[in-house]
Amino acid sequence: MIIYIYILLVILISSCKAFNFAPYTLRSNHKSLNSQIERKWQNNYLKSSNFHPNELSLSATKFTSVDSKPNRAWEIFTKVPEALTVLFPVWTILFAGLALVKPSAFDWFSTKYFTSTLSILMLSMGITLKLEDFKRVSLQPAAVLLGFLLCYGLCPLIGFSLGKFFKLPLEFLAGLTLVGCVNGGQASNLCTYIARGDVALSILMTTFTTISGIFVTPLLCKSLLGTVVPIDALGIGLSSLQVVLFPILLGISLNKYAPKVVEKLLPVAPVFGVISTCLLVGSSVAQSAPAILKAGFKLQFAVMLLHLLGGFAGYYISKYLKFTEVQSRTMAIETAMKSSAFAFLLAKLHFKNEGVQVPATVSLVWMALVGATMAVAWRFIPVNEDVKK
Repeated sequence: MIIYIYILLVILISSCKAFNFAPYTLRSNHKSLNSQIERKWQNNYLKSSNFHPNELSLSATKFTSVDSKPNRAWEIFTKVPEALTVLFPVWTILFAGLALVKPSAFDWFSTKYFTSTLSILMLSMGITLKLEDFKRVSLQPAAVLLGFLLCYGLCPLIGFSLGKFFKLPLEFLAGLTLVGCVNGGQASNLCTYIARGDVALSILMTTFTTISGIFVTPLLCKSLLGTVVPIDALGIGLSSLQVVLFPILLGISLNKYAPKVVEKLLPVAPVFGVISTCLLVGSSVAQSAPAILKAGFKLQFAVMLLHLLGGFAGYYISKYLKFTEVQSRTMAIETAMKSSAFAFLLAKLHFKNEGVQVPATVSLVWMALVGATMAVAWRFIPVNEDVKK
């Protein structure tokens, strides 16, 4: 019942914001454009000797009304993706619910589709970037370092502490801790974009934690769980290139060499990211649907708190250290959204007890839900930037 109420509230709030807030901005820009057109028209034609001043108002009106048709079409083209994007939390719940009720609906989504979908998700973010964005971020190493410490210092302790506090079975404790020990998830880049955060910083943090996770994740598991998780370092490195680096470079190249094409794609890029994330969530949940249903409320609440506390801590620690609002939003989302799919893969490959997989699967839903909710909320909160000195 609580989930149903939540869905209705999110639909109501998101729909209102999508169809009121965005059109207001577009209408304002449209009026401004019409004013510019009218002034330009006046400058070009008032000097004409055959022109009568009384014709000015009528002629200008005709000129702007004709020119406004393509602007109206563009307004509709940008408003529909906006509405679909702000409903991201709802789509996440619906796909997860479908996977629980009818897991067979995702039987077609094999491993090759899983990898390809992650690549599409990264490409949809890559086209929003330029090389200058990464050069700018590289001049702010403190933000990347803080993101690393939040990912591998704070989150593992939160996961382990929650498991102990709720007195979860040992296999659930191990799985929850494992989620805290993995790198930041690729879906965080999409949510950062929706939240008007720093996408270049988010991608750099995700890439850095993914590569460093080859060494850090096994060490953390050994320290907290008393066991070593064997990891195929070469395989993870190749996967990182395929899923993260190549799509990002392709997107940046398109942005540089085909800017007109990218300009048309930008309004719908977040929609592709939302669809990709929902498919990934649905497929992973479908594989462990029976175990999730048997897990109980305590595990659900513990996993939800892991992502929620990580997000709150990431935001307020960043603000306390005088990072900008945009950077703080970025680090909050990056900390809240762990790579639950990778944790699920590690649990499946390297733990004999299948119960270790369950927290990672539950985490996929809560990770996407918490991150998407933060992103949609921040999308409609203006950024009052205080640049870090």
